[in-house]
Amino acid sequence: MEKNDLIVPKDFPELKNDTFLRAARGEEVEHVPVWCMRQAGRYLPEFRESRAGKDFFETCRSPEACCELTLQVSIDLFPQPLRRFPFDASIIFSDILVVPQALGMDVQMSPGKGPVFPEPLKEPDDLQRLRPKVDVDAELGYVFKAITLTRHKLEGKVPLIGFTGAPWTLMSYMIEGGGSTTHSKAKRWLYRHPEASHKLLRQLTDVIVEYLLGQVKAGAQALQVFESHTGCLGPAEFKEFSLPYLRDIARRVKDKLKDSGLDNVPMIVFAKDGHYGLEELSQSHYEVVGLDWTVDPRSARERTGGRVSLQGNMDPCALYATKERISEIVKTMVEGFGTRGYIANLGHGVYPDMDPESVGAFVEAVHTHSRQLLNRN
Repeated sequence: MEKNDLIVPKDFPELKNDTFLRAARGEEVEHVPVWCMRQAGRYLPEFRESRAGKDFFETCRSPEACCELTLQVSIDLFPQPLRRFPFDASIIFSDILVVPQALGMDVQMSPGKGPVFPEPLKEPDDLQRLRPKVDVDAELGYVFKAITLTRHKLEGKVPLIGFTGAPWTLMSYMIEGGGSTTHSKAKRWLYRHPEASHKLLRQLTDVIVEYLLGQVKAGAQALQVFESHTGCLGPAEFKEFSLPYLRDIARRVKDKLKDSGLDNVPMIVFAKDGHYGLEELSQSHYEVVGLDWTVDPRSARERTGGRVSLQGNMDPCALYATKERISEIVKTMVEGFGTRGYIANLGHGVYPDMDPESVGAFVEAVHTHSRQLLNRN
């Protein structure tokens, strides 16, 4: 295949390992599949070397760079993380804040600080600064090209996951101007400007739906929606300002994919610290509900009633333990969730100072203990 053919979303290599997709659909598997959020990240020396001195969002806008980082980095110069670790899925390298950028906001990645919005939204009148209509192909086409290129380069080894931030999480960033522990500026909008809040959430939802559809057309084989800031909302606020939009995204994406004959793409919702909303999330049109480490596996199974597959939920800090202790923790986790309808993951992303060998121990333990459990049943 010629180089230019690799950015055409067709003639993809046949998928060799569909364990992740089968688990997402609740089907039988030979072992529990495992992947990690931020698995292409700063804990890997090859990632740090490839990113040195480069602007983060400039990297995000380069399909070739995103492909290399997704594979953890160049297959010509460094070992692929997919060779380093036998993950059962790969997630495209990108960032949730490309969506506010598509709406016309300036977002910068400040070293040691994280994302910064030089001109955040302060009052409802500031919504006029946003593009009323986003041409998703024009503004986010670089993500679609990265997905297509990566899907080809993966050579069918594992499925490729696309993703987006959820409306409330993106809204909070756009108003806070960056990360926050209280999210008080964004929550002020919810209490003082509910109509403007819903207007912004609807606008974000419209862009997100088209963005996710574009990712599937480009080659994504599963989709994850990150509602990372659920924990700063109470149950009532969650049901008003988060849950309806999560449902709307899944419903609209699935309806359009069905019309296009692409309705076999599982969707995952990950609402961090949203343990109070498990029942509602399990009835929100997603095949998989992701869990953080504050939720007991058996309790999660009971509360979701077998309606969905579950993903998670090992504490990322558990990877600081010895390999033997990591194996014990994984064994307990897998036994708690069971092997059917379960995707092993961390309860959040891999931390930057993590020893890659600990990630390898986590992956190995999931495969080993789940196979042993399946062989006993």
